Amino acid sequence: MEKNSILLKIMILMVCVAGRIEGLNNGLGLTPQMGWNSWNHFSCNIDENTIRQTADALVSTGLASLGYKYVNIDDCWANYYRDNQGNVKGNETTFPSGIKALADYVHSKGLKLGIYSSAGTRTCSNRMPGSLGYEVKDARTFASWGVDYLKYDNCYRDGSPETQRFTTMSNALKGAGRPIFYSLCEWGYMEPAKWGANVGNSWRTTGDIEDSWTKMLQNIDLNDAYASYAKPGGWNDPDMLEVGNGGMTYNEYVVHFSLWAISKAPLIIGCDVRNMQKEAFDILTNKEVIAINQDRLGAQAKKVKTIGDLEVWAGPLSEGRQVVLLLNRGERGLQQITAYWSDIGISPKTAVLVRDVWKHATYDKRIRGFLTSRVASHSCRLFVLKLL
Repeated sequence: MEKNSILLKIMILMVCVAGRIEGLNNGLGLTPQMGWNSWNHFSCNIDENTIRQTADALVSTGLASLGYKYVNIDDCWANYYRDNQGNVKGNETTFPSGIKALADYVHSKGLKLGIYSSAGTRTCSNRMPGSLGYEVKDARTFASWGVDYLKYDNCYRDGSPETQRFTTMSNALKGAGRPIFYSLCEWGYMEPAKWGANVGNSWRTTGDIEDSWTKMLQNIDLNDAYASYAKPGGWNDPDMLEVGNGGMTYNEYVVHFSLWAISKAPLIIGCDVRNMQKEAFDILTNKEVIAINQDRLGAQAKKVKTIGDLEVWAGPLSEGRQVVLLLNRGERGLQQITAYWSDIGISPKTAVLVRDVWKHATYDKRIRGFLTSRVASHSCRLFVLKLL
């Protein structure tokens, strides 16, 4: 075990040194990426009409104007095998027009197209080839199609370390002739937060999310450990959003979206935006919460206080402001949760103006010393504090 730990540290150091020489430096991801991905709702049941209709819906609903720009095709978009020249091609049954034509359509809507592959011989569905050994060819193919985003998974690997395989694709993308946002889906195996900034624009810190309260919280807890590594150009990724898929209550989805927003996580919608219920739409379109996520300072909030099932999360925003989230993750009803200024790094005598970003209301009076609120079970309160 000790030898394995030393080897991991050496590998991470090598990647970091290489990154200081070259650096990713693709100018992308200065704020966390926003968009949509097919997997959480559709799994492998996708085709080009679904992607086109989704692009249409992002525009017609106003989601695109709020920043949801990436239309990301996940697994199962390609033929089962490569062609005789070693090229990967869109599935001739489900994507008969080809990926380039689809990219052109998405671009015509003012959006960006994302695609998926794996740092292994096959993708996770085993329905299409991965990019291991074909990194340069695939990167150039994606660029020639007009792809703007690559989600790169970690299935059917060959035993070589993630630091090597994910860096190989990073270098291939650099030489592809087109800026492509690089999303590492490494599952947190080799702590990509510690080396991902030199390789990609975001990196998964967790396994796959599920549409459940327990798994959602598990992922954000794992992600929280790496808060200090997030910054403009590179973000911790606790996986895509489940808002709107039906497995959680309204209040639980509010918590989900709030935690992702303050954690500067990618806001990648995972439901069917063509047929979205109003409650889910209202959550995903809260401009004040989105603004926290997209704040130019790019500082990830952290869990700063825990008392049983009651938590305080906080972090800095631009212009000297602070974001504070009070979370009741337990089963008991209304619970009093207090964030003292000492908990969140504010001088005890400082006066603040408090904005409740879910109620869209500003407190009438300035407060000093602490912020307190009663919070229902499986619910949160989310505030922005303006220091005076």
